[in-house]
Amino acid sequence: MTLPDFLVIGVPKAGTTALHAALVHHPELYLSAVKEPKYFLSDGPPPARGGPGDAQTYQEHVWRRADYEALFAPAPPGTRTGEATPFYLYDLDAQARIARTIPDAKLIVVLRNPVDRAHSNWYHLWAAGLESERDFVTACEAEPARKAAGWAHFWHYLGQGRYGEQLRHLFTLFDREQVLLMRYRDLRDTPVEALDRVCAFLGVRTGVLTAVPSSNVTPYVPDTPVNAVLRTALRTGGRFGQHFPVPLRLAARGPLLTVLHRQKGHRPRLMPAERATITPYFTEDIELLEKVTGESYQDWLDLENPPPAHRRR
Repeated sequence: MTLPDFLVIGVPKAGTTALHAALVHHPELYLSAVKEPKYFLSDGPPPARGGPGDAQTYQEHVWRRADYEALFAPAPPGTRTGEATPFYLYDLDAQARIARTIPDAKLIVVLRNPVDRAHSNWYHLWAAGLESERDFVTACEAEPARKAAGWAHFWHYLGQGRYGEQLRHLFTLFDREQVLLMRYRDLRDTPVEALDRVCAFLGVRTGVLTAVPSSNVTPYVPDTPVNAVLRTALRTGGRFGQHFPVPLRLAARGPLLTVLHRQKGHRPRLMPAERATITPYFTEDIELLEKVTGESYQDWLDLENPPPAHRRR
């Protein structure tokens, strides 16, 4: 049996891809070539349908036990194995599956201001041509209906940011010593120190990793009439769905994205009014998070001094 020794379990759009990219360079660690296997997100096959793009994502799930174990079989003897699927923290059933399957696993959680995380999540899907709502707040308001319709976790902009509830549940399944809790700003502002913390937690040499690479950077996509047509085609399949088979539709996605991402520019900033509208949704959960962790997150409630913008989105 070859199962991972550690998991990066959260959260999306908080530097987990960059952390994965850094850890693969440590000689005493082996991370799966598939960055997000998503194995623990389902018992058996994943759903077949969901929101825009979800069906394709579900096809990427490594859901068979043998296939999952095969991801870690090439690990050199003596290395610690791991993978990074940042939806595991949000999915409470996934937490329980992890506890049943690898109860001694070490878990890494990277938290980001939930409003900034949600905005980055929304823009990621917008830039991918999948999000139809050009207004961030409107997209957040659509979340209950989308969840009821079975849209995948990545569409749950607000729900994914309720870290207090998620960690409270996690700590009923795992000892706190098994969980390393970090902040996105740790990776952003003091990457070497952050990597040393991760390495010390995993029981491997510190001082080996010297940088967190910029990874998973969302491109700039202006809201223009031409891009609106491209985004509609990406989201719905456009006329491809009426005249061509599915494989051709999927093959056309890459070229369409290339055209959509053709322009350079600055991505939209989260506006103060948007922050003021969304922050109250998280106030109670942030209080719970502080009780659960014993740490202060009051800076996330400071509307006058929001965190600085950064390219690792």
